[in-house]
Amino acid sequence: MSCVLITGAGGGLGSALARVFHRRGHALLLADLDTALVQATARDLGDGDGDRVAWSSGDITDAAHQRALIRNAEERFGGIAVLVNNAGITHRSLVARTEPEVLRRVMRVDWQAPLELALAALPQLRANRGSIIAVGSMAGWMPVLGRAAYCGAKSALAQSFEVLRCEEQRHGVHVLMVYPSFLDTPIERNALGHDGRPARHARSMVGRARNADWMAERIALALEHRRKRVHSDVASVAASVLWRLLPDVYQHLMTRKFAVELEQ
Repeated sequence: MSCVLITGAGGGLGSALARVFHRRGHALLLADLDTALVQATARDLGDGDGDRVAWSSGDITDAAHQRALIRNAEERFGGIAVLVNNAGITHRSLVARTEPEVLRRVMRVDWQAPLELALAALPQLRANRGSIIAVGSMAGWMPVLGRAAYCGAKSALAQSFEVLRCEEQRHGVHVLMVYPSFLDTPIERNALGHDGRPARHARSMVGRARNADWMAERIALALEHRRKRVHSDVASVAASVLWRLLPDVYQHLMTRKFAVELEQ
């Protein structure tokens, strides 16, 4: 029996994915920075004997924690069949005002740690002909005011895992890139401000935020069909196409929609 390892499983899309995979009969190793939240996710799944659900808390950017997760997966479940790189962080701050440590933190959590964890898990994934699910963002495809580090990190994530897919498919490893748009999850409520403290203004958005459970079901279905990419909605894809074909028009519209960011 191998497991699904989900990072950022304490809430939002991570806990929604945990519920979806649990319903499908998978064993789960849940990881999150917040001990109380990840414990609650495991408890809510109702697997009292713990045979199918284990959890671990720690900073995903810490190499020792990454190694512990890989070791735990091997010892408890015989390895990883699916690695879900879901843990993430964002910010809302003009790049010129953002302190360097905020930029570094976003890059470490959203790009460096997922790639490092995937590389550490490769031996188990190869053995199981398993899958990596990398949760990116449409912000990695197009610029968004007040999200310079987040856009950069998610763009780096997408490019890195697209390359990894090409390199690892000969070893039987499948990579699914996930490109959500606006989801109702804690990542935006916990966004950093320019100084690393919580952002003081509400996020700007286009349209309405979709439910995390809805996105989790889409991801699980895409995994079953071993697809390469899954998006959240047509409007976001259309916006990314507009950015590529008419970048000045896109930037004009985006600046109007996110004008509040310029006032911070």
